[in-house]
Amino acid sequence: MIRTLTLAALAAGLVACTGDGKPVRSASADAGKDKAPGAGKGYDHDPFPSTYHAYPGRPTLVTNVTILDGEGGRIDRGSVLFRDGKIVEVGQTIAAADGVTVIDGQGKWVTPGVIDVHSHLGDYPSPGVEANSDGNEMTGPVTAEVWAEHSVWPQDPGFARALTNGGVTTLQILPGSANLMGGRSVTLKNVYGRTMQAMKFPGAPYGLKMACGENPKRVYGSKGRMPSTRMGNIAVDRATWLKAREYDRKWDKYEADGGEAPSRDLAMDTLRGVLDGEILVHNHCYRADEMAIVMDMAQEMGYKVTAFHHAVESYKIADLLKARGVCSAVWADWYGFKMESYDAIGENLAILDQQGACAMIHSDSENGIQRLNQEVAKVIASARRAGITVTPEHAWTWLAINPARALGIDKVTGSLKAGKMADVVLWNGDPFSVYTRPQMVWVDGALLYDANNPKLRPVSDFELGQPGEGDVK
Repeated sequence: MIRTLTLAALAAGLVACTGDGKPVRSASADAGKDKAPGAGKGYDHDPFPSTYHAYPGRPTLVTNVTILDGEGGRIDRGSVLFRDGKIVEVGQTIAAADGVTVIDGQGKWVTPGVIDVHSHLGDYPSPGVEANSDGNEMTGPVTAEVWAEHSVWPQDPGFARALTNGGVTTLQILPGSANLMGGRSVTLKNVYGRTMQAMKFPGAPYGLKMACGENPKRVYGSKGRMPSTRMGNIAVDRATWLKAREYDRKWDKYEADGGEAPSRDLAMDTLRGVLDGEILVHNHCYRADEMAIVMDMAQEMGYKVTAFHHAVESYKIADLLKARGVCSAVWADWYGFKMESYDAIGENLAILDQQGACAMIHSDSENGIQRLNQEVAKVIASARRAGITVTPEHAWTWLAINPARALGIDKVTGSLKAGKMADVVLWNGDPFSVYTRPQMVWVDGALLYDANNPKLRPVSDFELGQPGEGDVK
């Protein structure tokens, strides 16, 4: 949120004293004083606004299904009603009204759409060739000025595969992790549009992608420049945040008092947004000790880490993460591909959850995003072997409401609650089975995929007329 600033200074003016000692305002001094622009009005904070409009849908009632509501609730032999893009009612028995399409889901399951907090679709699209590789601005350790949305290719076939194979209805697109501060992320609705802005999730806050550990020190150390060590990582981060704090102070003063506007700096605009709580920090980090240091740095510099991504050692500091209110977005069993990812366990997510810390699954992969439900199933199995019981209805929070909270959109999506977006998946069986896949997927109440209707399969312009057009699992 934008910090609220007092404009009392505008009313102060210059004063003189009368004979009785009471101050008198100088009208001439007031007349010459520039009027302050007001908090958040110094420059456009949203120059590329969402133009998203939901596809047309129809009133729909899905009946006789097992419902996992995304917030830990379960209804057996339940029903879900939605119309005008919103969930209307979820319950045991809902009467069908005139004009409502009724779908009997005998033996099937319904969940909210899957939300992936860590994706590079559109920025590293398919086909994966150098000409399409636009996710990592590896020209300096701090590139907070770049925005992932400016690389999103809306025709990436990966969007459709995520929807049809994985039931993914919302996803965050992040810059890569070569840089300490890689730039802004953007949250998208998983629909095809002619432009990035036509996919942009209305009202979702921006994120700042940060990274610690091996990647930044390797990339820039190999170029003979700082950082080349972990201590260099933190030093560059701290020096940059100090500059951001000064930039923030100057703009706060200008917005409160007026005068000559400070010079714009696009990188500092982003970091100022973090300091003011407008932009959420998503930090690539593997090791527990580094996560602890980053949280201390955040406290020192006056910002908050929303979530650590990958976070294979989060289980070691679950209590610290809980105390700071920091989420962990993790894999089920992707580890060992470099030293900082070595000390992983399959129970990571379950232990975090058991200890009361915020946790969720994520993909970081154009393939993994198509089976996040199966990744959670692997976590459930690992937890069971460790003596931790995780119910299916609770496990779905790792795919729905928890990532929605981490993205700042939980008030409007992430669960099957009346008034929320009708992002709904009908699965043809238990969604934690390897034999199960989406049968129907709705985004804002619009049916975008029907496994039984070849005409209802999203296909990008790029795919039209090509071999494999619209292929699904």
